[in-house]
Amino acid sequence: MTSASAQQTLLDKLDTYYDAVPRAAARVEDHGSLTLFVRTDPGWPYYARPTRGASGVVEPADVARVRARQRELGVPESFEWVAETTPSLRAAVEASAGLVIQEHPLMVLPPDAELPAGAAETAVEGVSVRIVGADDPALAGALAAPRLAFAAPGTGLGEAGVDQLAAAARETAADGSVARVAARIGAGLTAVAAAVADGLALCAGQHQPVGRVSEIVGVGTLPAARRQGLALAVTAALVTDARARGVDTVFLSADDETVARIYARLGFRRIGTALTAEPATADH
Repeated sequence: MTSASAQQTLLDKLDTYYDAVPRAAARVEDHGSLTLFVRTDPGWPYYARPTRGASGVVEPADVARVRARQRELGVPESFEWVAETTPSLRAAVEASAGLVIQEHPLMVLPPDAELPAGAAETAVEGVSVRIVGADDPALAGALAAPRLAFAAPGTGLGEAGVDQLAAAARETAADGSVARVAARIGAGLTAVAAAVADGLALCAGQHQPVGRVSEIVGVGTLPAARRQGLALAVTAALVTDARARGVDTVFLSADDETVARIYARLGFRRIGTALTAEPATADH
């Protein structure tokens, strides 16, 4: 198999994963060249993406119809896809007024890549990295820390610290997020790893296995705890857990090129570009 064909096979595997993973918690609507996933329980809303196996070009009219349906349902006008797998969708989205496209390096860890020694450990005194179980008291904080991280984008130090984390953790418990993720952990649909100090998750992330493929998602560090290598250690712990579950294809979408270089330290290599599109007024 040539390098180009191997890459296409891998991209096809990831495309199959992207189509499969929302189906555990979403209603699926067929809109021809596009599939709309509508969440059936509380939580982060899903998106529309190219219909798996559909032939032909995605047209601007296809995007317009799905956006109209999303507005009718009261869900975000959101699209996600792989640039190399469905190149026509970018042009269709660009022709649809009001949508902004974001590019994210799509990275895969080769199955034979060995993580650097001690990658899942930290040099920060009092901080340990572990897989967080469904009944772990640190679970609420492990869901809250990335929320605070994404509210303050970038890799620089920020103001949000342990006081804000404690408040956010209480919110995640109150809004049902902890119960939902605990159920997914119990069902084997999600694994959570966190860097914990004094019972508080300073950094956390998840991977979501489907068969022998899993995506690492939502890795975020409490802004006041950044630049200590916590995200890299949490990512390494997630990789180790995924491989222990029999996963041989671990991948992720980096926020930008700077973050991609950080993941490259663990052996991840870029194989494509993940694209998202939302209205210009949406929070990214």
